Amino acid sequence: MDVIHTALWVSDLDRTREFYCDGLGLTENWSFTTDDGVENVYIGGENAEFQFKYDPEGGPDIDSGTMAHVAVGVESADDTFERLLERADPAVQAEPETMAHIDRRVAFVEDPNGYVVELVERLDR
Repeated sequence: MDVIHTALWVSDLDRTREFYCDGLGLTENWSFTTDDGVENVYIGGENAEFQFKYDPEGGPDIDSGTMAHVAVGVESADDTFERLLERADPAVQAEPETMAHIDRRVAFVEDPNGYVVELVERLDR
């Protein structure tokens, strides 16, 4: 059994693409629009995707506070953090720091919808 995707409502699909594709370096894999006009865009890496749902008519209110964060594995927390600052200008929750007790370097930023994204670099390679 595998985790396939996580579905999240977004308020701005273009800025979301910019953050996840241009900033993080993930790939837009596929998309479709439902009969009622909701756009569904799948962006991901090797093992899982985010399904971003966007309703041009407004859609549901987004309450990013109900989710602690999503974690994305990166080659370099520092490089990815800097690229995001340059390309997507996210709100910064925590700059890159080493968490020696778990052999990881992490940073936390907010995506354009207010979701917190943890950048995780494994140090034990």
